[in-house]
Amino acid sequence: MNHRSDIALDFQPAPGSPPVEWMISDEPVEYEVALAEMEERVARIAAGEAAERVWLLEHPPLYTAGTSADEADLLAPGRFPVYRAGRGGQYTYHGPGQRVAYVMLDLKRRQADIRAFIAALEDWLIGTLWNFHIRGERREDRVGVWVRRPDKGPEAEDKIAAIGIRVRRWVSFHGISLNVEPDLEHFEGIVPCGVTKHGVTSLVDLGLPVTMAETDSILRQEFERRFGPTVRV
Repeated sequence: MNHRSDIALDFQPAPGSPPVEWMISDEPVEYEVALAEMEERVARIAAGEAAERVWLLEHPPLYTAGTSADEADLLAPGRFPVYRAGRGGQYTYHGPGQRVAYVMLDLKRRQADIRAFIAALEDWLIGTLWNFHIRGERREDRVGVWVRRPDKGPEAEDKIAAIGIRVRRWVSFHGISLNVEPDLEHFEGIVPCGVTKHGVTSLVDLGLPVTMAETDSILRQEFERRFGPTVRV
């Protein structure tokens, strides 16, 4: 499963910590609304006033620009709204059919190591894909999760999941996105994450007619393996 051998991926909480709130929005959430709610929640977690939370949602079609975004990578500036995200990384697409999970965890209760945290998020996604019999892999030179595409060529591979986080007072926010059944043509308005040599894929594109509810169930199962118990809110 292509784990990194030099990083401890155990992000279980300190003994006695309350479970992580697991929240799912059934309707698309505007990006600015989500960002404001994340900011408020992260401040309360850092102050010890609120529980940790994972928020699963979909956005209307939009592009976000991380702190390393290159303007030249925005190929269709007027196609969808563009938001400055404040997270690490470059340009990313969000839209219907893509499961976004905003991860608001207090790393002081777990492991105050951002590099290890990113590796644990990758491991969470790889474990989720393995349940669908897809071998997801990480790459040392690119963040995210990748799948080999021998049907496209001997060296071809596509990105199926992205990671972009920010940490404030050791509380994480932003998170991951997993392509379940988005319109892959929408990715053509940007250079996704600055990577030009590889494509983008999804569970459905790989021939798996998976529902969002099925994906959410596996995401929760695999999250709990790495980050501890959750409670639905």
